Amino acid sequence: MKKFQVAGIDMPCIDLALSVDHFPKPNGGAKVNTASWQGGGKVATGMVAAARLGAHCAMMGAVGADNYGTFCVEDFKAHGIDVSGLQVQEGKTTSLSIVISDKETKGRSIVYNTGSASLPRVEELDEDIITGCEYFFVAHLSETAVAAAEKAKAAGAKIFIDADNYSKELMDNIGLIDIFVGSEFVYDALFPGDADYEKNCRKVREMGPQIVVFTLGGKGCVGLSDEGFFEMPTFDVPVIDTVGAGDVFHGAFLAGMLQGWSVKEICRFGNAVSSIKVTRQGGRAGIPDMKTALHFMETGEIDYTEIDKRVAFYGRSMQYV
Repeated sequence: MKKFQVAGIDMPCIDLALSVDHFPKPNGGAKVNTASWQGGGKVATGMVAAARLGAHCAMMGAVGADNYGTFCVEDFKAHGIDVSGLQVQEGKTTSLSIVISDKETKGRSIVYNTGSASLPRVEELDEDIITGCEYFFVAHLSETAVAAAEKAKAAGAKIFIDADNYSKELMDNIGLIDIFVGSEFVYDALFPGDADYEKNCRKVREMGPQIVVFTLGGKGCVGLSDEGFFEMPTFDVPVIDTVGAGDVFHGAFLAGMLQGWSVKEICRFGNAVSSIKVTRQGGRAGIPDMKTALHFMETGEIDYTEIDKRVAFYGRSMQYV
């Protein structure tokens, strides 16, 4: 039996999520309505979603030995994620993003400070975690991530990617990927002006992945596997903050794979989980557990009992430091 169901590699960061009525003009200001400190990062937030939905997860990568790094590590632990393979680098700092959502445009603006912590070399990673997982979760195909994915695949793991941005590295290594979940930005880069989703999902599948899914924001998603092609609409919910919605979808997708559901069922589940998330501020506070997600899918009702305890927790500044 594999040691972990999901292992992922990322450079976790901190998000300071702020809500304002309108984004300030130069030399102006705006009152903050709500503020929330939450962990960030594509794979990192996806892993939290997978763990909240019942997956046994391990996180690899690095953070700095600072307050933000401590926050990241403790938040993973709070969600039951193994952090034995996550480096805390002395003398280095963790990245910070300030995400400002404004009600006037319903948009968001991000300013960020890149930390000095760096992704470990593949030989510095815990090989037992890499070779002891069912699914290996990547987003940015760095040299380290590719080498680790190759080791994981050789040991029998399925390689899962959050393909949020088109890049040469993505296309050079697409044959390594088993489960390809790409964003609408990647789709538009690959197939500009072409809305024949089925034809283009087949083109990507011919490159190597067994499962191909593209997320389309508020329009839901499309997908192709051995089960055939499908289109899956999203759910109608009051949107507060879309930050992290895609990351959460990916974590929910992995949780659904572990349940043995069909790819179409998994995408409906992923849509439901990310729809619940967007009704609360930040990338993690609104992530539901399995019971809450399934209840929403059956009834259309969201039970906020547990979710809003987490909203309050993240809203009380830096809880872990």
